[in-house]
Amino acid sequence: MKRITFLIIITCIGFVPIAHAQNHGEVGAFVEYFKLNQTGSNFAGLGARAAINAARHVQIEAEMSYDFNQVFTEGFTDTGTGTITTQGSNIKVLHGLIGPKIQTSGPVRVFLTVKGGATNFRFDPRPASFSTFTSSVDNLRTNNVSAALYPGGGVEAFLGPIGLRAEVGDEIIFANGAHHNWKVSFGPQIRF
Repeated sequence: MKRITFLIIITCIGFVPIAHAQNHGEVGAFVEYFKLNQTGSNFAGLGARAAINAARHVQIEAEMSYDFNQVFTEGFTDTGTGTITTQGSNIKVLHGLIGPKIQTSGPVRVFLTVKGGATNFRFDPRPASFSTFTSSVDNLRTNNVSAALYPGGGVEAFLGPIGLRAEVGDEIIFANGAHHNWKVSFGPQIRF
C-alpha cells in the first residue's frame, strides 16, 4: 500500500508542471490592416488566434486571417496593336501563421513574436462571405501559396480573464524575392 501511495504522489508531482502548462492559454479574435507593398493596396480583414503556454514567458501561437476583397485597376498595353485594356483585380488574402510569442508577466504584457507560415492570394470577383472563405481554405493551390515570415510585437492588457491586444509587424512574403508588408491587428483576448 505504501508503494502505491508513493507512486501516486510521485506521479502527481511529475505531472503538475505539465498540467499547469496546459491550463494556461489564450484565444482571441482580431481585425486586421494589411498593406501589400507590391500593389500599394490596403486590405482589411478578420482573424482568430490561439496560444498555449510552452514555458513561463513563452507561448506557441497560431493564427489565421482573411482579408476581404480589394479592387484596383490594372492597365495592359498590347505592344503589337497598341491597344490599352483595363481590368479590375479582385484580390482576397488568406494568412496562416504559427510560432513562439515571448512575453512579460502581469496584467499588462509586452510581447515579441516570430511566426512562419503561408499567405494565399486569391483573384476572385465573388463577394466576401463564409462560403468564399471556406472555398479559399478548401482550394489552396501550391501556385497561389507563398511562404511568409512575420516578426512583430505588441501589448496586451487583461482585466481578469478578458483582455485587449494590439500588435504590429512586418509580414515578409517570399515570392520572387522577399516583399515586406505592414500588418496591424487589434482585438479581444480571453485567457484561460
